[in-house]
Amino acid sequence: MDLTSAATCLEKLGNPKRLEIFQLLVRAGPAGLSVGEIQGHLGVPASTLSHHVSQLLQAGLLRQDREGRVLRCSPNWALMNQLIEFLTAECCVLADPDNALENMNKNIQASKKEAVHKSA
Repeated sequence: MDLTSAATCLEKLGNPKRLEIFQLLVRAGPAGLSVGEIQGHLGVPASTLSHHVSQLLQAGLLRQDREGRVLRCSPNWALMNQLIEFLTAECCVLADPDNALENMNKNIQASKKEAVHKSA
């Protein structure tokens, strides 16, 4: 992933409602959710949801499949993982190059503890 692609993804995820949609779909797993199910979970008007889903689709962050009359959305897992890799590729290399991997693992563990603490 290059800098421009990462910036586009982050720009689209920078909207709170779009980030909420993306997180919901990540929680839903590989099967994703229908547009109606997303709307039910988030309680947003159909036109608003359509706009936000369209923005995520344009960035390639979502996939959308038609199942008869139902549109099912799911995250583009490969792109999500590429974005995460891009953001963390050089983690801690300036802080202490000899211990970069160890520092990165410590940061990941600290982030996980913080996330658990915030959700409690």
